Order: sequence, then structure tokens, then C-alpha cells
Amino acid sequence: MQNQLLDEYRRLQAGEATRAVAYLRLRRALQNLIDAGILRPGQALPGERDLARLLGLSRVTIRKALAGLIESGQLNQRQGAGTFVAERILRQFSRLTSFTDDLRARGLDPQVEFLERSTGEVTPEEAMALNLSPGSGVVRLYRLRHVDGAPIAIERTLVPLDLLPDPDTVATSLYEALDAHGNRPRRALQRLRAVALDAQAAGHLQLPEGSPGLLVERRAFLADGRVVESTRSFYRGDAYDFVAELHSE
Repeated sequence: MQNQLLDEYRRLQAGEATRAVAYLRLRRALQNLIDAGILRPGQALPGERDLARLLGLSRVTIRKALAGLIESGQLNQRQGAGTFVAERILRQFSRLTSFTDDLRARGLDPQVEFLERSTGEVTPEEAMALNLSPGSGVVRLYRLRHVDGAPIAIERTLVPLDLLPDPDTVATSLYEALDAHGNRPRRALQRLRAVALDAQAAGHLQLPEGSPGLLVERRAFLADGRVVESTRSFYRGDAYDFVAELHSE
């Protein structure tokens, strides 16, 4: 990989009509190798000292180039381990899985930070989303999802209180908690669209306001047709790929 990076850096340097700032050239070279699949998700980059020696640049320049790619979500840093190409999480529309299921299937360790975990009486909007009668109880979960310490998704979830009597039983996975009560979803309707992240979502995801993101809205159902979950999720646009399997018949 080091030889390929050196070749790409020199190619960009030779093709410049005017002399670009070195850290921007290095950032572009790394981005090109990521886009081409030469640098693969999860692959470790050489250390700052090795990159500086290879390219004839200062460590300050190396650090500045890496910082830009870390901020954009192309790279991530693990304390004491180094810098790695960021994993992109694949979610399939053809299977009903939880966020936690998806990450564990890829050998990743999901973490969750609860911004809200409460119960109360449904509002008119919540009653409509869950097909509940006025006065019914509801569980409200507001969660920030992390992988390797980096925030990648923020979720607001509603669940009927009679299907999840104790929201404190939700640890990492909502579906595991529902399954313990015999209420794991059996089917779901899901809608995805591209959005510009508002100030609140962008702040939680450590991105500039207006950054590209994905909004996923899901309503999940039990086998008897009752709504068990209504979730609105904002995902970093640079961290997720959604995949659908299609058949002709």
C-alpha cells in the first residue's frame, strides 16, 4: 500500500498546474485510494512517522491530512491502535434486523448512548404512529449509536408501554429486549431518503450543519398486526450503504 500511496501522491503532484498545499494533496491521494478500493474498510494506515518518511513531509502535514479525512468519516482513529479506513455498514432492506444485529454480523462492537429513556402518555402524533388509543402508555428512546467511539447514527424510537413494560431492560439492542417479552417484530415498513442534517442531528454526529445524511423511518409489526416500533433514524451519509435484493418474479 505504501508504494501505491507514494505513486498516487507523486501523480497528483506532477499533474498540478499550480503548487497545491501538501496536506490537501495527501488527503486527495488517500481519498483516491479509498475510492478505488486499494485502501479497504478496516485496513490500518502506516503511522505518522512512517508516512512522513515515505513522502518527505512533516508529521504536522501528515496529521493535518489525516484529520480532514477523520472529520469527513473516511478514516477513524482507535486509541493506542492507530488510524484505520472507516467501515461502511451495510443494511439490507430484504431482512428485518436491528442496528446491533447488523454491526455484530460484521464483527463490529456497537455502543449506545441514551439521550432519553422514559415513559409517558402518548401524544396525538405518537398515538397515530403506533395505532394506540388516547391515554395509552408509550416508551420513548432517544439513542446515539457509536462504532469504535465514533457516532454514526441517532435514533428516536417509540414503543407501546404494554409491549415493553420496563425501558431500562433495553441495553444495546431494542429487539433483544422486545424478544425477551415475546414481542420481537415480524415485519416492517421502511422508508429511506437523503437529507441535509439539521443543527441538532449534525451536532450529535459531530458533523457540520447541512452535511449529507440518510433519514430512515421504520414501523415494525408483530405477527398479529400490532405496531411494536416507530423509529426515525439519522445516519451519517458517509458511513452507511443500504442494499436491496431484487427479483424479477
